[in-house]
Amino acid sequence: MLQKLNFKPGFNKMVTDSGGESQWVDGDFVRFRYGLPEKIGGWNQLSISGETLPGAARAQHTWTSLAGERYAAIGTSQGLFLYYGEQFFDISPLDTAITGCTISTVNGSSTVTIHKGSHGLLAGRYITLSGVTVTGASDYTPTELQVAYEILTAATDSFTIQASRNEGGSGMTAAGAATVNPYVVVGPTTQTVGYGWGTSTWNVETWGTERTTSSVVLDPGSWSLDNFGQVLVATITNGKTFTWDAGATSARTIRASTSTSGFSTSNNPTASRLTQVSDRDRHLFHFGTETTIGDTSTQDPMFIRFSNQEDLNTYTPTSTNTAGTFRLDKGNRIVGAVSGKDYTLVLTDSSAYVIQFVGPPFTFSVRQVGTNCGLIGQHALTYSDGKVFWMSGEGGFFVFDGTVKSLPCLVEDFVFTDTGDNLGINYDASDVIYAEHNTLYGEVNWFYPKSGATQIERCVTYNYGENLWTTSSLARTTYVDTGVFDVPYATEYNITAIPIFPDILGLTNTYGSSTYYAHEVGTDQVNSSGTTSINAFIQSGDFDITARRSSLGQQTGMVDYRGDGEFFMSVKRFIPDFKVLTGNSKITLLLNDYPNNTASSSPLGPFTITSTTDKVDTRARGRLVSIKIENDSTGETWRYGTLRLDAQPDGRR
Repeated sequence: MLQKLNFKPGFNKMVTDSGGESQWVDGDFVRFRYGLPEKIGGWNQLSISGETLPGAARAQHTWTSLAGERYAAIGTSQGLFLYYGEQFFDISPLDTAITGCTISTVNGSSTVTIHKGSHGLLAGRYITLSGVTVTGASDYTPTELQVAYEILTAATDSFTIQASRNEGGSGMTAAGAATVNPYVVVGPTTQTVGYGWGTSTWNVETWGTERTTSSVVLDPGSWSLDNFGQVLVATITNGKTFTWDAGATSARTIRASTSTSGFSTSNNPTASRLTQVSDRDRHLFHFGTETTIGDTSTQDPMFIRFSNQEDLNTYTPTSTNTAGTFRLDKGNRIVGAVSGKDYTLVLTDSSAYVIQFVGPPFTFSVRQVGTNCGLIGQHALTYSDGKVFWMSGEGGFFVFDGTVKSLPCLVEDFVFTDTGDNLGINYDASDVIYAEHNTLYGEVNWFYPKSGATQIERCVTYNYGENLWTTSSLARTTYVDTGVFDVPYATEYNITAIPIFPDILGLTNTYGSSTYYAHEVGTDQVNSSGTTSINAFIQSGDFDITARRSSLGQQTGMVDYRGDGEFFMSVKRFIPDFKVLTGNSKITLLLNDYPNNTASSSPLGPFTITSTTDKVDTRARGRLVSIKIENDSTGETWRYGTLRLDAQPDGRR
């Protein structure tokens, strides 16, 4: 007799497989809509020429200029880049110029040597050349050398770069002239723990040797990005603040700087953990910043400084402006901040604060709204539709909607606990965690590194519309919601890949590369390498069987799938039920005798399901049975409904 099996929506990873009756316990690349599981949408690479960005993307922001131009800014561990009109533009800020350099070239070689004593540059750093002159011994022109490069090798008094072509002349020997303009250093691609002999407490362990343990965490190179009108405000974590004006003449040929089209930041603090624009009142906040502007030694991780209203360049309070400062007292450091509808929520490593504009003479009110709810990483929070969601460094998830609340989570152990086969979160790399809404489906995604990994490898998703959780192996280092663009945009980092970015010559795989994708597009992964299937699956917990009996103790022929495991189950057939099925799908009945054993597929499975499949005959027998739905080919997508099984008790052994 056929009977229905309905499973609760969402994943429950707090139970064992055998304890997950009527529940889904595992899956990948799936979401729930209207209570039904379905494969997530695909993603297509953004870039007309297959370009990828240098380094690990760590922050992303989208906005629109006054002329209606739609921009995305992406801050990587190597620089700052724009996406506009299906193209990338390098707007990375430059450091102090190094003048008085000379050039050497060799006939038939593209290697160019730049000579300058005590230049202080290292291999892998990016530079541009300007003010170039060449001698008659070279057929290079100044224009073709005045581009961006990665330094390939470095000595005390020289370094090498790679030109776009070989030298056709006899070559120069420390001749000509050039000015070297280094890119501003962002930071490492990974978050690491400092084990040097000078880290942590003095007089610990053996003199002259590095520590075997340490509490000193070296932050990865990252950014905070926001817009002040059409002006991009970009701050390197624990560094300077730069601006870029989308309304400037030939804007996309101009680099971000401390003075851009009248939006100067030259009076800004020079060391801030992050910045945030207070949208309604138009102040620029610097969090974890200097108590004395320009003196990086005074950087205080709990100190906040804000600009004068409508003014990015005034930070000294007077009786005629609204600039000011204050310090938070609960926690060791400010970790992150986000602007809400009429407030800014600031999260330390232990507490939550709300900052609200109240006007003169106090400008802002500050109140603590939560304790024991600290933020795990700079980008592990997101705001949408009146609520802020974040992942806590103390384990768990929180939401602020006027008050701070803990979010019950049925995948919490999987995310935060490193036990058994689970590799939970790597807390030593927590600053790379990235959170963002996907309002198309009412979801919040947190992308995080698992234990032992330095880069993002997993995603945990909260569906706040249906109040359920899922997990996946979707690895995105940044993600931005719809709004400026019609679909979410996200970056994927490959730590060993050479960037495909022709604006910078001589690129190596030293820092890896980031691919930019449009999400919720089609059914597959599409990039410069071709089209690849997204292999999605979902698996239920085990169900077992008990024979129902009459009042006289006789079997009625009915079965109960919430059994006690006394009887084995014989499955003769099942009826698939897909609300959506494009292409094919596969269904597997997984059989087991005891909870701790490894489940095996039914003898005739997996079963390929098409849109014309009415029923599937099978010969499956086990004390415990579960179902797995999946796809493994391009062009396939599905949404599953209700399982119907024809099963009966089949003995006790």
